[in-house]
Amino acid sequence: MDGSKISNVADEFPSGIDPTTEEEYAVQSKLLQEFTKIPNIDKAWTFKSDSGDPMATFSISQASLLANKRRKYTLSAHISKGNDGNSVNFAWTPFPIEMIGVSTIVPSPSGSKFLTVRNPENDSPVQLEIWSAGQIEKEFHIPQSIHGSIYTDGWFEGISWNSNETYIAYVAEEPSPSKPTFNFSGYQKGCSTNKDCTNWKGQGDFKEDWGEAYAGKRQPALFVINIDSGEVRRVKIVEHSLSVGQVIWAPSIGEDQYLVFVGWSSEPRKLGMIYCYNRPCALYAVKAPDYGSEINEHKLKDVPKEDFPIYNLTQSISSAFFPRFSPDGKFLVFLSAHSSVNSGAHSATNSLHRINWPRDGKPDFSENIVDVVPVVHYTENDLFPGLYPHGFLPNPWLSDGHTVITTSIWRSKDAILSIDILSGEVSCISPANSNFSWRVLALDGDNIVAVSSSPVDIPQLKYGCLIEKETKNAAWSWLDVSSPVFKCCEKVKTLLSSLQFSIMKIPVKDVSNCLTKGASEPFEAIFVSSKSVKGNELNPLIVNLHGGPHSTSISSFSKSLAFLSSIGFNLLIVNYRGSLGFGEEALQSLPGKIGSQDVNDVLTALDHIIDKGLASSSKVAVLGGSHGGFLTTHLIGQAPDRFVAAAARNPVCNLALMVGTSDIPDWCYVECYGREGKNYYTEAPSADHLTHLYNKSPILHVSKVKTPTIFLLGAKDLRVPFSNGLQYARALKEKGVEVKIIMFPDDIHPIDRPQSDFESFLNIGVWFRKYCK
Repeated sequence: MDGSKISNVADEFPSGIDPTTEEEYAVQSKLLQEFTKIPNIDKAWTFKSDSGDPMATFSISQASLLANKRRKYTLSAHISKGNDGNSVNFAWTPFPIEMIGVSTIVPSPSGSKFLTVRNPENDSPVQLEIWSAGQIEKEFHIPQSIHGSIYTDGWFEGISWNSNETYIAYVAEEPSPSKPTFNFSGYQKGCSTNKDCTNWKGQGDFKEDWGEAYAGKRQPALFVINIDSGEVRRVKIVEHSLSVGQVIWAPSIGEDQYLVFVGWSSEPRKLGMIYCYNRPCALYAVKAPDYGSEINEHKLKDVPKEDFPIYNLTQSISSAFFPRFSPDGKFLVFLSAHSSVNSGAHSATNSLHRINWPRDGKPDFSENIVDVVPVVHYTENDLFPGLYPHGFLPNPWLSDGHTVITTSIWRSKDAILSIDILSGEVSCISPANSNFSWRVLALDGDNIVAVSSSPVDIPQLKYGCLIEKETKNAAWSWLDVSSPVFKCCEKVKTLLSSLQFSIMKIPVKDVSNCLTKGASEPFEAIFVSSKSVKGNELNPLIVNLHGGPHSTSISSFSKSLAFLSSIGFNLLIVNYRGSLGFGEEALQSLPGKIGSQDVNDVLTALDHIIDKGLASSSKVAVLGGSHGGFLTTHLIGQAPDRFVAAAARNPVCNLALMVGTSDIPDWCYVECYGREGKNYYTEAPSADHLTHLYNKSPILHVSKVKTPTIFLLGAKDLRVPFSNGLQYARALKEKGVEVKIIMFPDDIHPIDRPQSDFESFLNIGVWFRKYCK
């Protein structure tokens, strides 16, 4: 046979695609593109228009596969309510406005201006723009010698206008330290900033960063800009180990203006920050820069004195973040993750607190911290399970001045809560009889702009009206809002309309091993299925497992999971014990028992729906990422005959390897040993420690695996470095198990860049269809 013809035939198919899967790729990719087009609403704000009517502006993002980025744009609407209170109309502007190159926008307190932040992708200056209704009023270019990019990440991020709209405080990366310069004669003395063909820059000392998603982010620092002059001043802190974030302006104390911010210590070293609420932090107050004189360098003292104008406001608690002042300025409220810090679990049940804020005369920050909503350890009968908020709105207050509105995880769904900071009363104000997830976007006076969705329903804007507000049990009416934002093609609508979902309670299989009452309570799983069954033929099932392990799969719309449901799979989305939203006792039952309790919970949930006749035991696949990948690879080893296919995204497969390469080595200790793992944690694990970590890992069971498995790995993942999944995949190949590996060279832990997310779930769909026929 002609060798050139063989070569040409092979070249007809791209890597990883063969004649049997090419048509599947073509059909599924077309459908997945339709799901990918559905936009997300990221933020919203409400203002008073010139006519006095309320107006809402929405910040929207949409994946662009060609550009491989999320395009951002804004869309606005005038809000008018019917006289009967039973209708609302949003009059939308005809077209959105794309925010090209914009990192974030922040409205001023009056709503008459907004700040636009443009962070550079290179060494160019940071651009700040002040816009009014009809024009740009000010534009400032801040060089890298002053500070680097402004933080817009949602955690360190803090951008705050003062009440007079004359200053803006914000958090930005401090300037990079000078690096040594070398030339033809060796080391060049002095700190030259010039680089030409006769010299080059060395690397200088290694500086720790904040890990996953913060590569190169080493020192968030506090700055204030004078909007009139454009002068930028840094609020300097002698204790350089303190990283700052979430800055807000405080109500005046006499003639003095203060800033309140969150501070994290990096001693003895920085550990990964994102998804990790177990990092100790505190609220601090500092006098704002005086632009009439030279700013003094402030020194942090534990005991506040007049000579030291930086104050630790929360010394008696190990965690304090997301500060917000009440409208009258009397109270400072904040969230705390002290249960997470004290236990070592990366996320746990939060609490809400308040302190009194001094208003006149000398500052006095000796007020006791008042517990508003304490940690809920145990709950039953679907009562309030504890606080698991995603954060606070910039202005979360109703007009009474003491009620906060926020979104919080409530078992397997997101719910909208109202919290009275004086009485501590918590009420769920999203519809109690709905299994949909609800999220607050903005407040319009005593009304709420929200979004609601389910695994089989694309997001829908909602408008919540407070009625009977003078009664003790205030009632809310939720109205549908017609919106051009969430549109999808007819095929997607038809496919979604053929699906249904429910939230199932799964009894714990063996309560004799439960040390607490909360650990013995049923956990939950979301079951997504077709409304119709052809004959007695059940759809194949995908068991989907969240990461963390202390996170939750909520009953909101997921484009990737909706795609998998639409190509013929039922879904079992398991919130095993240890998930957020079920009380602290249930959550703390998992550390020390990973690889056993969580694995058994998943198998119990699977048995539950098989026993109910909702799934066939011969057509089950399993999918998970991070700790969900840990469970996926454990399941195919511990239960090798139960899964016909598996997909693992950046999975934890070998904890003995991960502990020396991850940005969160402490996580390995706490999850493997339990609370005492905090004390065992060391940068130099002993042989006994490494043996224990290995014995908790999926790789212990690799010799039993026979399930065909696809691995999706991010080459820049600092949380679970790709070596973990690659080692396990190679071990499977070595023993003859069918394996497919896709490496995404520029992705970090979530693998969420648009092209990578698309290719990832396209391949998962094709892989599962291949083995679940």
